[in-house]
Amino acid sequence: MERLQPFEKNFYAPSPAICNRSQHDVDAFLHKNQITMKGRDIPMPVMHFQEASFPEAVSGTIRKAGFENPTSIQAIGWPIALSGRDMVGIAQTGSGKTLAYTLPAIVHIGHQPRLERGDGPIALILAPTRELAQQIQQVANEFGQPSRVRNTCVFGGAPKGGQARDLERGVEIVIATPGRLIDFLESGKTNLRRCTYLVLDEADRMLDMGFEPQIRKIVEQVRPDRQTLMWSATWPKEVRVLAEDFLKDYVQINVGSLTLSANHNILQIIDVCQEHEKENKMQRLLEEIMAERETKTIIFAETKRKVDELTRVMRRYGLRMLLDEIGTEQDNKTIVFVETKRKVDEITREMRKTGWPAMCIHGDKSQNERDWVLQEFRSGRAPILVATDVAARGLDVDDVKFVINYDYPNGTEDYVHRIGRTGRSSKTGTAYTFFTHGNAKQAKELVDVLREANQVINPKLYEMMESSRNLGGRGMNRSRWRTPGQPLGGNRGASGSGYNQNRGGGGSRGNYGGYDYN
Repeated sequence: MERLQPFEKNFYAPSPAICNRSQHDVDAFLHKNQITMKGRDIPMPVMHFQEASFPEAVSGTIRKAGFENPTSIQAIGWPIALSGRDMVGIAQTGSGKTLAYTLPAIVHIGHQPRLERGDGPIALILAPTRELAQQIQQVANEFGQPSRVRNTCVFGGAPKGGQARDLERGVEIVIATPGRLIDFLESGKTNLRRCTYLVLDEADRMLDMGFEPQIRKIVEQVRPDRQTLMWSATWPKEVRVLAEDFLKDYVQINVGSLTLSANHNILQIIDVCQEHEKENKMQRLLEEIMAERETKTIIFAETKRKVDELTRVMRRYGLRMLLDEIGTEQDNKTIVFVETKRKVDEITREMRKTGWPAMCIHGDKSQNERDWVLQEFRSGRAPILVATDVAARGLDVDDVKFVINYDYPNGTEDYVHRIGRTGRSSKTGTAYTFFTHGNAKQAKELVDVLREANQVINPKLYEMMESSRNLGGRGMNRSRWRTPGQPLGGNRGASGSGYNQNRGGGGSRGNYGGYDYN
């Protein structure tokens, strides 16, 4: 083995504000933000951006982005990463983890010798899907450019030529899905001899997707004294084994519960129904969701002729088409999760026939088509996205307001990941789930998730859980549960940690927002 050149990885100097902070204040901050930590010599959290002591090029970009304060995972993740420590970060989706490892990566790169011809990356970020990899690249572009940190994103389903050229020219950061990276390593287009900063993002997802052999093959090629950061939404045995194998003397940080838990900013509404009821329920639900943005609209036109033309268009095609064009529904971004690719196409066709501005993604779509659909969704021009689990993994759109589980997923962990598409970055969101007798075996785990998040639980779900326990999943009560009374989204509890369970108030529309136990 060739002799390894020493490298620096501890760049952290706590600010005076941190050094002068009392342990009582630190403990109160950790408790308030539900942060728990395990490990030795853990640095104190940074409560404000300026306390992180980032270089001006990085700090300036943070100010320009308009962020107010670090998220919980950033507050403790930055000082640990900047200290050169290995770490495991366990946090729900939308917690700000991408910046938690990207900014320290930029600082780390700035302290290493420049790349020479033939060198591979200094920082490697592995992600399970191309969508997540591309979203990480957007962050790396925004925050890395002022520091002249170059990156490339390599993933399957796209031509190799451009990706290979980027690697051969040399980039400081490579963001990659495991399979495509191995292709380039084996063909000699890049190498990991210079890699000293390794990130495994959504490690639980990569293991779920069967990437463990590829991950191990990649990590074998990275020097053993590297710094490694692993991120996961859950902490199952498989992820723990990976952490023990890859990390040394690591710090484990957790934001929220260590048990499988959903984001508490999300209102979860479970509609126990029959399979054949779903289509009509979906139609009513979409009408209600999109009605949230309906307002009285005055349209001014320059000439009398144009006034007549617009009036004819509205009379012929309806007001919805015109309102779609001017974007009144863009604040109600909604993701609909469906079990199969075929059903995704069928549901999208039916939605579009009835005038809904819906688009879809699944594994059979080309990369160009997927990119275009996601751009239309992000912009709000197509505020309804219908998708399979695999296609939507890693999808990071901050302003998704609603998630609809048309088909319940195969596991409760997938349910938590799905609804985590909303309620991101401390915002609130609402998740609707159609739950049928065919899902009965998962009723208990779903009830556990709802309890942990302080949600009102549909009594029909309790009945289904008990029937499944007693009858092995046979003889389910298929009666329908309606939820009249409250407006969409329900009433938030005063504490912000739960939801007001006051029934009967809040308006007459919102059939899916309230709770009727009669």
